[in-house]
This record gives sequence, C-alpha cells and structure tokens, in this order.
Amino acid sequence: MIKILAIESSCDETAAAVVQDGTQVLSNIIFSQADLHSKYGGVVPEVASRLHIECIDTVVQEALQEANTDLEAIDAVAVTFAPGLIGSLLVGLSYAKALAFGAGKPLIGVHHIEGHICANYLNGMKPPFVCLVASGGHSHIVRVNDYRAYEILGKTRDDAAGEAFDKVARVLGLGYPGGPNIDKAAKKGVADIAFTKPNFHDGSLDFSFSGIKTAVINYVHNLEQKGLPLQVENIAASFQKTVVDILTENTFKAAKQSHIQRIALAGGVASNSDLRMRFKEKAAAEGMEFYCPEPIFCTDNAAMIGAAAYHYYKCSAFAGMDLNAKAYLPIDYNQEVL
Repeated sequence: MIKILAIESSCDETAAAVVQDGTQVLSNIIFSQADLHSKYGGVVPEVASRLHIECIDTVVQEALQEANTDLEAIDAVAVTFAPGLIGSLLVGLSYAKALAFGAGKPLIGVHHIEGHICANYLNGMKPPFVCLVASGGHSHIVRVNDYRAYEILGKTRDDAAGEAFDKVARVLGLGYPGGPNIDKAAKKGVADIAFTKPNFHDGSLDFSFSGIKTAVINYVHNLEQKGLPLQVENIAASFQKTVVDILTENTFKAAKQSHIQRIALAGGVASNSDLRMRFKEKAAAEGMEFYCPEPIFCTDNAAMIGAAAYHYYKCSAFAGMDLNAKAYLPIDYNQEVL
C-alpha cells in the first residue's frame, strides 16, 4: 500500500490530503478563502499567498491526523507546481520541498490540470477517455491516452468557462464565486434569451466565451439604459444553457472523432448541475460511459493531486529540489525540460 501526502495551493484553496494507492482517500482537508475574496469580486493574489502561508501547516497536520497516520508512514510528498498564481504555488511547493527533504521522502510535482483529470480515478475510471476540464482558469478537452499521457484536442481561445461565469455573475449582482450562484439562479429561471454561439469555420474543437460574456453584459446594460427590469434568473439560465451547449457539443464531438466511448468531466465547472445532467443524458443517448468526480473533488483539492502522483510514484518519476513553480504550463509539457 502506497500512501502519498498531497498538497494543493495553486489559487485560493489551501488543501492537503492523504491518498492510498491512487484511489482511496484517507483524508481531504480544504481551507477555502472564497468568503474573504468575495468582497473584491475575485481572487486577490497577494492576499491569497499570505493566507496560504498562515494556514498551510495546520491544514497538512489535519490531513495527517484525519488519515490516522504520520509523516514516517508516508511514502512520498506530492505538490501542485503548475499552473496557477505564482505566489500561491510557491507557498505549497516550498512547504512540500521542506517536508520531503526533512523527512527523507521522494518529492512528486503534479500539474494542476492533470490533478483535475485524475480526480476521476477516485471513481475507478481508467484510460483511455476524453475529458473536459473546465474551471475558472482552464477550459480544455483532453484525450487521456494512458496514465501520464495527454493530448489536447481543444481549449479556450480567450476566457475560460469559469471566468465567464464569474464575470457574468458580477454584472448580474450575484457575487463571487459566480459558478454556484449562477447555477442556483438558473434553476429558478427560463432559458428564453438567445445568445449567439461562436462558430469556428476551421472545424476546431476550441472554445470562446468572451463573446457570450460580452453579449450578456451588453444585454444587461441595454435593459438598464431603458429602465427595464432585469430578469436575473432568466438571464442566468440562458447564459448557462449557452455555455453548457458549447461544452457538451465540443466534448462529445471530440470523443467521436477520437473513437473513444468513455467521457469524463473535471474541474470546478464540473460541479454545475446542468452540465453534469447534460453530459449524463447525452452519454446515455450515445451509448457512452460517463464519469464525473463528486463535487468535493471537482473544486481545487489535494486528493486529486494524490491520485495523479501515485502513477508517478509507480515509475519513480520523482522531482528534484530544484523544481520550480510555473504560472503557465500546458498539460502535454515535456517533463524532460523542467
């Protein structure tokens, strides 16, 4: 049995978990800063970094205690090193390095998007499959050919889906974080407003959410200028439906083109109830297998990092103490050049 202590601090969640054999979550502690950042309408990087410093030791100790284990019984220390807010990443990476060095344990660096994808392994899923990774900073369609083997089939050309949710929620007065608030409001509304979807004539599987976001903002401003009431729930439902339509259409098209019958969701936007339902229904209609992590494993968490790290541990793909944080790094990066 391989126990990995995993740490995640790429944005505004300080998280630590102990994962056994890549699938069994012994503990999963998350300290979220969302309430503090909500007053600013989004994450303030400097504030996030300082809060990570203040609570990371406590979060790690709680993870070990909940797992009823200690550092001596841990086989490796894993940590998110890219991509993300550089200050936040450095806090988690520096702590993990010190912990691994002091305890004489191997260090494993994990890509944040890879972590989200590997959250599906906690459900028992295995490659190959096509996965939509949608969050505040990322919107990717990834073909998972094998453990640690990824191919990007499509990605956003501008805003990520989660970023668009946050910005639309702000203009609708729904607050931060936008995704859950729009999802909640949409349940009370009717999707009766047609927002134009982007159309790439090159057959690309890429996304673009900037235009939809701008269309919603212009629609709201137009109503305000005319002194007409805002039907917030209907706008939220219409915007959400448009985004979900695009995410669903492109992902299933990618799976068909790849001749893969297994499809998965990952990332914070994967918690959206409409998206989960649409994927489940379409997969059933198409005769495909559908997987999605529990909502707690869709948000930024350390259990997903532990799930990913297990497959690095099995082939002794350890990082050196010179591993550095990177704000930007594609998931299909060449590990040899780090």
